[in-house]
Amino acid sequence: MPPEAFDDALGASYVLDERIGRGATGEVWRGTDRRSGETIAAKVLHREHLQDETLVERFVRERSILVGLRHPNVVAVRDLVVEGERLAIVMEFVGGGSLRDTLTERGPLRPAVAFRVAASVLDGLAAAHDRNVLHRDLKPDNVLLASAWQYLGPGAVKLSDFGIAEIVADETRSSSGLIGTPEYMAPEQLVTGVGDLPADVYGAGILLYELLGGRTPFAGAGTGYAVAHRHVTSEPPRLPVPEPVWAAISGMLAKDPARRPTARVAAAQLRRLAPSVSDLEALPAQGRPEDFQSAGGPATELRGITPPVVTSTAAGTDPDVASSAPAAPTEPLPELGTSSSDTMLRSMPVLPAAVTPRPTSTAATSSRWRLRDRRTIALIVVGALLVAFGVFWIVRAAGPDGPQVAPTAAPVQAQQQSTARASGLGISRSATWDPSSSTATLTITYAAQAAPLQGPFLEVVPGAGDAVAQCPAVQWSQGTARPNVRSVTGIDTPCAWSVETETIPAQGSVTATATVPLTLGGADPTSALEDWLRSAAQATDTATSDAQVTSTAYPVQRLTSIVVKGPTRTVSGTTLKISLLPVWPNGPDELNPLYLSPATGKPSQALAAIAGGAEGVRFTDGCSGALDVSKDGLVVQAQSVAQDCQIGARVGNFDNLTSEPFEITTRGS
Repeated sequence: MPPEAFDDALGASYVLDERIGRGATGEVWRGTDRRSGETIAAKVLHREHLQDETLVERFVRERSILVGLRHPNVVAVRDLVVEGERLAIVMEFVGGGSLRDTLTERGPLRPAVAFRVAASVLDGLAAAHDRNVLHRDLKPDNVLLASAWQYLGPGAVKLSDFGIAEIVADETRSSSGLIGTPEYMAPEQLVTGVGDLPADVYGAGILLYELLGGRTPFAGAGTGYAVAHRHVTSEPPRLPVPEPVWAAISGMLAKDPARRPTARVAAAQLRRLAPSVSDLEALPAQGRPEDFQSAGGPATELRGITPPVVTSTAAGTDPDVASSAPAAPTEPLPELGTSSSDTMLRSMPVLPAAVTPRPTSTAATSSRWRLRDRRTIALIVVGALLVAFGVFWIVRAAGPDGPQVAPTAAPVQAQQQSTARASGLGISRSATWDPSSSTATLTITYAAQAAPLQGPFLEVVPGAGDAVAQCPAVQWSQGTARPNVRSVTGIDTPCAWSVETETIPAQGSVTATATVPLTLGGADPTSALEDWLRSAAQATDTATSDAQVTSTAYPVQRLTSIVVKGPTRTVSGTTLKISLLPVWPNGPDELNPLYLSPATGKPSQALAAIAGGAEGVRFTDGCSGALDVSKDGLVVQAQSVAQDCQIGARVGNFDNLTSEPFEITTRGS
């Protein structure tokens, strides 16, 4: 930006101090919030984007989503400024540089460090996916690090630019454009031009591969087209790591998006594996392979990316084969440039297929049949034998009682992820069904956001197929479970279990595993398994959101909010009596408060479940200094006269809580 064109004011609230980066969509500046003096970061979009009224309108429309995405592993968006020829996103400032900077300076990371960094990235993705927000451009450049990130404490790793590439390229996507960086894009994005939540998990798998090996798996000779083609058709080169480690990486890089774990499940897998690699040193930077192993299966077309048409016939080439590729003129290929870390937002027009009918003659046809008649006859004979063999086994399998259908040979898998609860609880479910035994292995992953969480958790495990009305005989192997007791919990739902696990640490997860007898009907067992998982999740959500239930059971799943109840009027110098009231699906519960300040006894079980006890409670001054809060944040005292005073509070994952306004007066007034 030329100095004479630069204005350091950004809206009425911010000042731009220094440009610290430049990307495909804009420039990043360090700045200052005039109101608080805090350092902020501002991403000022390139001016050409402001000419697109649709883009600006969508940015404004998406503001609430971007600003509302709050997680320790996501860079917080504070504001959106639209002013003159500027469109800027104001974010928290993260001072440790990007993960790209660290890779450039240090090379590959130790596996234990790489796993924890990738798990933190996946935690941020999981929080976004809970709100149906996609990243779409996951790479080391978009992962920021705190100044002391090496300790890997809370908030050390932060994912930035959520949804920005998607918003900027919305019109491109609708016209079959590529959005993202070819080295990090999932196969389904390259084939169809769109991707869903599993595409972000694939990007995280590429990032983890790069953290371990110093390079992305499919980088190599050639342009962006060559890199994109490898994502779809080739297997990632194996890294020299233990088998369980490679299994986790390759699972995230599965070509089929349905076979990838969810972000939350992948994070839990990496954390479980981290202790097993604690003694491993960083790998040397991996060289680029000379060749890539084919992924097998049917050939996949990259829509909108067409390889060059061969227009000449080399000596010795079969003229029949050569003539099948006519030298018809085509439009030039969309140039993606050399593979790099730059985000591609380039149009990809669909190239028309040039088809030229080739005249054939009877003589030519006869010639080909004479050359191939022996091969054709052999194929016909083999086909007839196969048909006869199949009929024989069908008749034999029928037996005296009629036909019997042989079970599908290979196990099938399905996954499901529920929207996060207000308490910060995320639940993801995965199942593997074995057709030979008609049993499913159900794995339920419970994850926490800002605060530790405790069970029990309600889980409905219904029947399937013809036995949908019958509750299966579930055997729990990880976690403790007992049938839900209606007289205790007030919840009357068939096939419901009360599942106990160890405490879920903040930003961590635990799992419960069960074996479920399950008969899946229909021709597509994968779809039937997905339907079963979906029905289990829906039944659980319905049971825990039932407004007719008046009990205090399952608070982590059932609490919707918390009311901070303080005085309506008080006198300066008085210690305030404050109640934290739980809000259940049927409304606030004044008879069973979560917490009373000053404390008069042990915290309630519900408070222990959602916040780890009183340690998860903090009151704040909402009266501009008129309130004095104790060092532990649990006792509040009125200090001076004030009107429209409020008490702020945070309880576990419930933040930005405030009381009704009240007045502080002097004695005798």
